[in-house]
Amino acid sequence: MSKVAIIQQAPYVLDKTRSIKKAAEIINSVAAQGAKLIIFPEAFIPGYPAWIWRLKPGGDWGTSEELHSRLLKNAVNLSSDDLKPMLNAAKKSNVTVVCGINERDNLNSQSTIFNAVITINGQGQVINNHRKLMPTNPERMVWGFGDGHGLNVIDTPVGKIGSLICWENYMPLARYSLYAQGIEIYIAPTYDSGEAWVGTMQHIAREGKCWVLSCGVALERKDLPKDFPNLDELYPADEQWINPGDSLIVSPSGEIISGPLSKEKGNIIIDIDVELSTSSKRALDVAGHYARPDVFKLQVDKSRQTSIDFKNNNQ
Repeated sequence: MSKVAIIQQAPYVLDKTRSIKKAAEIINSVAAQGAKLIIFPEAFIPGYPAWIWRLKPGGDWGTSEELHSRLLKNAVNLSSDDLKPMLNAAKKSNVTVVCGINERDNLNSQSTIFNAVITINGQGQVINNHRKLMPTNPERMVWGFGDGHGLNVIDTPVGKIGSLICWENYMPLARYSLYAQGIEIYIAPTYDSGEAWVGTMQHIAREGKCWVLSCGVALERKDLPKDFPNLDELYPADEQWINPGDSLIVSPSGEIISGPLSKEKGNIIIDIDVELSTSSKRALDVAGHYARPDVFKLQVDKSRQTSIDFKNNNQ
């Protein structure tokens, strides 16, 4: 049995330093309760840009510029010491942490933001960085397109884990790339919620015969900074919940074991039997004995994409 923790908490929106400090404190707290795998929501640092779903496409230019500028300044640069408090907390407690971040590209123009999910090991090292392949609808005004570089299943002390972000989980080939690497604990940080999303998580668990841990964004109006531009226009004072969370844990049989945790802040901390992910494949193993490689084959490019390749032609 392995104890896992889903963190359904709000960050300090648009404040990278305080959000990272809060994440480190949460890691220390739930690790003290025995959790060995700790999962944070999509874009937790410094918060999911929920405003994109309310701004007028092509309009609200001033507000969009101000918010994007603040998000860029508070996005995580993985080549810096931004995450040091979280890395130290993971190392101190020897736990594995999966966390959604807004990542500021440290190569190329250094001004693009990616929706990324990182994996931190018990030695306090970032061992995987997956960038969301396909930002959805207005998300494309905020985030760049990711690539296959982070489509990896990582062998950790709690089991083999991998992640897809929000609507990437609707991409059958992306899911299959994880199934084919022997995933046991499938992690889905997300802004989505509701019955359709919950049903999708159950389907993935049945399809991949793996544990599915969905960590949703729980965001209230009071979580936004007081100097948020056009706050009353975008989020009227009588509106409490911006997004409900709906985090849950599903077994390899598709049974909901815990959750969905809706319209409340909290953590789901439970023990799961990771071995079920292996034994459940006796009847159905979509990337193993149930596959037909003579008919279907998937090719995945895991190279990190870049717009430029410098070559030194000096003799």
